[in-house]
Amino acid sequence: QVQFVESGGGLVQPGGSLRLSCAASGIMFRMYGMTWYRQTPGKQREVVARIGSNGSTMYVDSVKGRFTISRDNAVNTVHLEMNSLKPEDTAVYYCNTIPIRSSWGQGTQVTVSS
Repeated sequence: QVQFVESGGGLVQPGGSLRLSCAASGIMFRMYGMTWYRQTPGKQREVVARIGSNGSTMYVDSVKGRFTISRDNAVNTVHLEMNSLKPEDTAVYYCNTIPIRSSWGQGTQVTVSS
């Protein structure tokens, strides 16, 4: 059964940086594209960034130039480097495969506030 464990969130001031990690198990990780999502209370999860099994990347417009998604197939982990953080980046961040799975991890809370 696939499992996702997200980590690296925290409280950071506007303009600060965080690096999120998501460890996946129960899948042939290198065969799957991966997506980072985020969710705020009362809203649906939204796509933040994607990375293909071939390393190709895609970003939602609001994070382009600030966030970088990467993967380490040796340890079944996908990262999200977040720079120049803004209050509107505050959310719980999750990862999942492409195509999406029904199971989700617990997420990691990112709070951007002064």
